[in-house]
Amino acid sequence: MATITHLKKACTVNPLKMSQPIGGALAFMGLRGSMPLLHGSQGCTSFGLVLFVRHFKEAIPLQTTAMSEVATVLGGYDNVEQAILNIHKRTKPEIIGICSTGVTETKGDDVEGYIRMVRERNPEVADLPIVYVSTPDFKDAFQDGWAKAVTRMVEALVHRPPPGAVRDRARVNVLPGCHLTPGDLDELRTIIEDFGLRPSFLPDLAGSLDGHIPDEFTPTTIGGIGVDEVAAMGTAAWTLALGEQMRPAAQALHDKAGVPFHLFQRLCGLGPTDDLMMFLAEISGRPVPTKYRRQRGQLVDAMLDGHFHIGGRTLAIGAEPDLLADVGGMLHGMGARIAVAVTTTHSPVLADVDTGEVLIGDLEDLERLAAERGCDLLITHSHGRQAAARLGIPFFRMGIPMFDRLGAGHLTMVGYRGARDLIFAISNLVMADHEANHEPTPDTWRTPHEPGAVAGAWTEGEIA
Repeated sequence: MATITHLKKACTVNPLKMSQPIGGALAFMGLRGSMPLLHGSQGCTSFGLVLFVRHFKEAIPLQTTAMSEVATVLGGYDNVEQAILNIHKRTKPEIIGICSTGVTETKGDDVEGYIRMVRERNPEVADLPIVYVSTPDFKDAFQDGWAKAVTRMVEALVHRPPPGAVRDRARVNVLPGCHLTPGDLDELRTIIEDFGLRPSFLPDLAGSLDGHIPDEFTPTTIGGIGVDEVAAMGTAAWTLALGEQMRPAAQALHDKAGVPFHLFQRLCGLGPTDDLMMFLAEISGRPVPTKYRRQRGQLVDAMLDGHFHIGGRTLAIGAEPDLLADVGGMLHGMGARIAVAVTTTHSPVLADVDTGEVLIGDLEDLERLAAERGCDLLITHSHGRQAAARLGIPFFRMGIPMFDRLGAGHLTMVGYRGARDLIFAISNLVMADHEANHEPTPDTWRTPHEPGAVAGAWTEGEIA
């Protein structure tokens, strides 16, 4: 069992952590026709907007209440009202999701009260779905903001089924964590539908941020799950919670609508995918489709091929808790040793990570410990690229933000195919590094008479 350590440094150097408000805002982007709204200064929203645009390479809908110094001191009702009315008039959203920030949380704005007053004074928005979630950025992290936003969506939007209502046995709710990409959600949707089930993803980033080009521009999110479909989630037979962070949302759905849930802490690798397949076969009453038996064989073969390159590696990984546990667990099963694990926030799943210590820290801590412990593979988001260059070790990008590579939204690690492709990608990275830095080439191979000759390459007798 890993020990969780939280360093109390004077400042964060090269941050690993991202804030709660942008985690909550991203969750709202998984709803159709949504407009996320950050209740704070313009700078809070600008940083989040730039981060998402660089990662997804898409137009991102994100608005702000633009709190000034005076408004912050006197209270933000006027700013909230004006923002809601402007958004409703100009963009016609199906839902507005409001996330607080540090500046308004410090002041103590009663945003729920503001929303009630806005509805009373402006009949045109009386029936507009508006969901508020408290996400102060001076505590917790990106994963926490996502989890809180999804929980509030369930509490505010899901309808309680009437007594005696019959559940739709073919309908399944899926609550994905923020560590899963749109590509992961597409793969999961295909798997679930192949068992004859109808999944409803909340949030559904695969519908809104998967990179498709619409016929015409819309200022709100394009695709995603609709408010009406969220309202009907209480009639489903099961809820699949993907990641420990989604336990509160799944519990809220169970408490409100009585929908039982099954939590999958991991979905990357052979064992976790086997568990998913067996559960879907059980609730659907269908056998596992033949194509997944073949994909399972491909994954086993990939594991055999890849363990020559991954096995024995000393790994340093920095990621949100659920991503760290999922990817780290798969690589540990391939024979890698997790020597350094750095994360952003507390989570029960961290205790099960196969390492001695998990540090809640920053990328400076990740780099320092990786150097001390002789790590030869680094996994984190794009801000770790300088550390990997200084350490001179292979660097695999995972998580948000990933701004220096294309296709971040389509990177897939779930299911047999996702784990297979992830093993190939990491193995190829390790092989390329070995060939570039360790194996002799015509440029580096020297004769015995030259300085720096490779020991044992030739003997003088063989040359003669």
